Amino acid sequence: MDSRPHGQRRPYRAGRRAEAAAETRAAILDAALRLFLEHGYGKVTVGDIARESGTAVPTVYASTGGKASILAHLISKGIGDPIVDQTLVAVRASHEPREAVAIATHGVRVDNERYCALLQILITAATLDETAAETLTGANRVYRKALAIVAGQLEGMHALREGLTQGRATDILWFFLGHQSWRLYVTDCGWSWNDTEQWLADQVSAALLGDSIG
Repeated sequence: MDSRPHGQRRPYRAGRRAEAAAETRAAILDAALRLFLEHGYGKVTVGDIARESGTAVPTVYASTGGKASILAHLISKGIGDPIVDQTLVAVRASHEPREAVAIATHGVRVDNERYCALLQILITAATLDETAAETLTGANRVYRKALAIVAGQLEGMHALREGLTQGRATDILWFFLGHQSWRLYVTDCGWSWNDTEQWLADQVSAALLGDSIG
């Protein structure tokens, strides 16, 4: 007979249930990502994801939601990548404008390189699904917010060209460092990631920094 007080094993059981649920969720997300990459978002069904992950369709919906929700979960992992905060910390610690631009460009490059395929899935999905379109809009908003921090750092250094505000500088950063530029040069034009990073850093410096900045 179990002499432990009533309910003592509940935390253990609850912990195991939570662990099992997390494993199931991870399996579903991994399966969905594989299928999206192989077949494209539009051709994959929740049933396909269930079979690939070894779960049932109701389990997929209960754990992660439908396809658009699954894609949002996958995108959130990219948004939360540590490289974002690491880059912003390094930018804030920099006291040399061109160095800050180079740091920011490299961090953005790493993030885009890691999630290039996933981002393309989201862009395609956004044309097919309203929820996916909202996810893309939200991801872009977070992206621009990070670029605004870079612009603010350059403004604080008094490094921006005369007449440039932080808001306008953020727009220029978005033009050069937004995901569309990396996709254009790397995917469409076949540039290497290194060449693209160097060229974009040079363009950002030329567009944002005052003539007296060495």
